[in-house]
Amino acid sequence: MDELSEVVWADILGHVRTHHAAIARGWFSQLSPGRLHGGILKIIAANAAQLSYLLEHCVRPFIEASQAATGRLVSVEFEAGNGETLESAGLPRPRTQDQYSAAGDLGLRLNADNVFENYVVGPCNRMAHASCLSVSQSPGTTYNPLFLHGASGLGKTHLIQAICHRVLDLAPGTQVVYMSCETFVNHFIDAVERGVLNSFRYRYRHADVLMIDDIQFLAGRDRTQEEFFHTFNTLYQLQKQIVLSADSPPSEIPQLEERLVSRFKWGLVARIDPPCMETREAIIRKKMRMRGVELPDEVVAHLASSIKTNPREIEGALINLQSRAVTESRAIDLELSRAVLGDEDERRPRRVRIQDIMAVVTERFDVKLSDLQGRRRSRSIALPRQVCMYLGRRLTNHSLEEIGGFFGGRDHTTVLHANKLITRRCEEEPEFNRRISEVEETLLKGGFSEQPSASRSVTTRG
Repeated sequence: MDELSEVVWADILGHVRTHHAAIARGWFSQLSPGRLHGGILKIIAANAAQLSYLLEHCVRPFIEASQAATGRLVSVEFEAGNGETLESAGLPRPRTQDQYSAAGDLGLRLNADNVFENYVVGPCNRMAHASCLSVSQSPGTTYNPLFLHGASGLGKTHLIQAICHRVLDLAPGTQVVYMSCETFVNHFIDAVERGVLNSFRYRYRHADVLMIDDIQFLAGRDRTQEEFFHTFNTLYQLQKQIVLSADSPPSEIPQLEERLVSRFKWGLVARIDPPCMETREAIIRKKMRMRGVELPDEVVAHLASSIKTNPREIEGALINLQSRAVTESRAIDLELSRAVLGDEDERRPRRVRIQDIMAVVTERFDVKLSDLQGRRRSRSIALPRQVCMYLGRRLTNHSLEEIGGFFGGRDHTTVLHANKLITRRCEEEPEFNRRISEVEETLLKGGFSEQPSASRSVTTRG
């Protein structure tokens, strides 16, 4: 038997935290090494709850770390130091991939963190979250099919996997089929080549829940669309749940058969938008608390204002931030945050205020400031007001509610509607897009009068 030195144990924990930050937890410091005997390292957890987590998520990362730190072919075993077992603590045996396969056919491995409890809800995703929660509690009886759409990285996969987790927790025997559209296409091609279409059809048409990620990859694949059409019909008629996701709504997926577009819209189509400032801050706090780390308020604000795209990029930045802090043995502060993000704050264009946006829009659209903030809804006033809201969301850190407050106390749904209308018009009308881009460039460069004019006449411009 070998005693493990404190240095080697510290190297093991450091390796896990650096190379597997997504599964690292703050309570890992409570773990202690047992003896290394027969090529097996015992790792002692404080209680059965920690033991359950380690068994489900940490076997391979700790084996990898132990082999790297000792230079030997080492395996690991976990146990609770207080004598608790999973059974005595009333905890279920952690679900392994084999058990998932027994419960259903999961083509993609589930991320243990992708559960409803870890999903941050805000104005951008409230409907999608509520519909997924409803589907997970009563598959096939509420929204069927459920179609989620939004840009990459906004949380569609998190919600789909959360449905998987909840369904299997509530009814472990449920036949769940979850995979990417690419995998479905490859399975179909392989079945055709091998002449086993009957087995392929049985596999998919006997599911209780069918969940396909990135369904837009069916586009242009006529034979696969034909097969999926019949699979969809079979499951729908049997009242089996169908959940699909894509980067755009059904009607905007190119080269998708109209009959599929129609069926995808039979149930609920829910959109996920980019998170607002408050939601981004909540995401950052949630993800770091899951790692046992509390961030200072100024660090949270800096990260949230610097990363405006999607939660996936936020996740990547947090992993880099934590890894940098561990590698350099330093606390996470504003200086480190700026270093990890490449000092975005120093290089970002000038800060834009709502007042600045009003100043430029009143000038470019020939409207009065009082009209922008008033209740008039004529087209000549509504369009510039919507442009202001659109630019306010793009160029400032204000929440939807705050932006609406600048324009006569309008609520967040009005701001979302304005953003949708202006975005669509920019996509459809190149000249309008050029005009909005010029306004945005003017704001970022600061080439405008600081005060909006209150005395401009109102003229109609398309």
